[in-house]
Amino acid sequence: MAQDMTQHRPGRAIALKLCAVFLFMVMAAIIKSVSSEVPPGEAVFFRSLFAIPIIAIWLAQRGQLREGLVPSNLMGHVWRGVFGTSAMGLTFAGLGLLPLPEVTAIGYATPMFAVIFAALFLGERIRLIRLSAVALGLVGVMIVIAPRLSIGADEMSRAATFGAILVLIASVLRALVQIHVRRLVQTDHTAAIVFYFSVTATCLAMLSAPIGWVVDHPAFVWVWPEHSVVLLLITAGLIGGVAQIMVTSSYRFGGASMLAPFDYASMIFASLIGYVAFNEVPTGPILLGSALVISGGILIIWRERQLGLDRSKSKPNQTPPGTP
Repeated sequence: MAQDMTQHRPGRAIALKLCAVFLFMVMAAIIKSVSSEVPPGEAVFFRSLFAIPIIAIWLAQRGQLREGLVPSNLMGHVWRGVFGTSAMGLTFAGLGLLPLPEVTAIGYATPMFAVIFAALFLGERIRLIRLSAVALGLVGVMIVIAPRLSIGADEMSRAATFGAILVLIASVLRALVQIHVRRLVQTDHTAAIVFYFSVTATCLAMLSAPIGWVVDHPAFVWVWPEHSVVLLLITAGLIGGVAQIMVTSSYRFGGASMLAPFDYASMIFASLIGYVAFNEVPTGPILLGSALVISGGILIIWRERQLGLDRSKSKPNQTPPGTP
């Protein structure tokens, strides 16, 4: 029987989660800095390829490499890869068109769409509290993207509008990923889900190269970047792999409901990195919309925690034999 490796160490869990969130923001900033040099598909390729050795070493160190290399539901991993890779590519494209804090704020819509998809595809019931949280979050997202919906005459304004649409679609796809993973964990080990996403994302990203041979557009045509750009792309992949390991490891030391609110620290990190690296300052609509989306997300997290406690109370008391 496999030994339970989980421990209740909330301090370590929070530290790992915050470090992971920070590293993901650093990775996003690196991708943004090279967005004018390489197309999104090529950036996804580097980010995914160079995360593979980091993840493989981590799984080997934990004794889970075999579980990571042997999937039970191969097509399930392929579809998870299709959704996840598409979301990553669209987000990377949006990073080249929008400020980092704005991309981060629009991405907060993912939990709202996940609740809706859980009702549609998993048959979960949405009661008033969660429905109100979703509505609050979606209003916040609309506040963030509203300035982009009035398409201006200049090319930069049109590009920003297009970027907001891409990031919003990416949020929808990430919500589909969450629903798909809920099904995938019923048949496959977490190690396999982590490992095969990087593998499928690498393979799927390569498919964007032939598209560039047919569609002569900068968004698809792969280039041979300068050595400094290659180094940045490799660094982004390594950082992404380390961040993925950290966020997975954090759940060994703390519960999901406890750690979920710390995802919203990404707005703090995005604002700081955006200001220092790109001279970007969050606007009033971004801050107001983010506050509403974060409020809706925390309300969903609280409701999920309450439902989890109710399910625990409803289970019969199974006292081990010999226990008073």
